[in-house]
Amino acid sequence: MTNDNLSNDWKRWFHDNGTRLLLFARSKTNNEQDAQDVLQEAILRLWRSYSNKTNGFSPPQLPLAFTAIRNTAIDLARKTNRRQKREQNSDQVFRKSEQVLNWFESSSIVEKERADEIAIALKKIPEKFRDVVTLKIWGELTFLEISKTLKIPANTAASRYRYALEALRKTLKPNQH
Repeated sequence: MTNDNLSNDWKRWFHDNGTRLLLFARSKTNNEQDAQDVLQEAILRLWRSYSNKTNGFSPPQLPLAFTAIRNTAIDLARKTNRRQKREQNSDQVFRKSEQVLNWFESSSIVEKERADEIAIALKKIPEKFRDVVTLKIWGELTFLEISKTLKIPANTAASRYRYALEALRKTLKPNQH
């Protein structure tokens, strides 16, 4: 396989999956910039780990990319926590404003309001449920793929999905037009 074919395969893979990968990164970070940084770092880690000088780099399977994003977001969170502790110890208070993640892009005001309601509702459910919903609905993964990504049994992934949907149903009201 030539470098041009490899490059085209990679571009096509990222074109097909980039949006869902960024969405997952958004769910794991506090702002858009961190999400983009996490996505870029995760893809770079995959490249470094799985590239081969003779075979080049073929695009990874989607669950592996989600796992890399999750791990990179955890690393970012840890690094951020360490930095914050250092700043607090030196009497510098670091304040971070809470903001609703812009998980969805929509054109109409009604769609935007509904998307904001959903984003808020997703932030209210436990992270372990939110991860499964994000991977299932927006990541389009199977429960088996989710189980591998999150390192949990497939039945647990399915249960968490059901619990998450029930929690969201209780929180969200039907959209009134």
